[in-house]
Amino acid sequence: MATVYLYPVWIRLWHWFNALLYLFLIFTGLSMQYSNPEYPFIRFDIAVSIHNTSGILLSMNYLVILLGNIFTRNGIFYRIRLKGFMKEMFMQGRYYMFGIFKGEKAPYPINAERKFNPLQKISYVAVLYFLMPVIIVTGFAMIYPELIFVKKMFGTSGLHLTDLFHIVTGFILSLFMFVHIYLCTIGKPAGTHFRAMMSGWHHAD
Repeated sequence: MATVYLYPVWIRLWHWFNALLYLFLIFTGLSMQYSNPEYPFIRFDIAVSIHNTSGILLSMNYLVILLGNIFTRNGIFYRIRLKGFMKEMFMQGRYYMFGIFKGEKAPYPINAERKFNPLQKISYVAVLYFLMPVIIVTGFAMIYPELIFVKKMFGTSGLHLTDLFHIVTGFILSLFMFVHIYLCTIGKPAGTHFRAMMSGWHHAD
């Protein structure tokens, strides 16, 4: 079994810092949204402070991966070749639903030229280039309401709509994170994906 160096130091540092900030944002966001004011999971003013600080740091960290994908080879792994891509996603989906439980080999294993399978690629592209900008822009608009250009829409305030977009996007990103963690546990041998993100080296088939 060959090993390939897929995760240079800057990607690993970005990844773990990103994961830590995600956790801070999830727990403080849930505390602000659902806790009983009389018995908060995290005191409201503290939760707001941690949430805002984590959001600003996440925005700065986002620039690292964005610029890294522009100026390093890492960006090629996010390029989608449209021809045959739907078929590839179907094959990968079938593997996740059935093949993996039958002991079949992954249809698109990781190697030096392919870091992501088709479903991973489309989800990472959606998260990185669509959902992350939405959560960042709406987050800053919540911190600085004067930045909201549309003051009223559909009979409700622009601030309320911004908050709604922020919460919905945050919920989707939270689901993505937990699915991402689950999929990392199904590597062969067990724990291989976690070790790869620690060392930078992945055992390729």
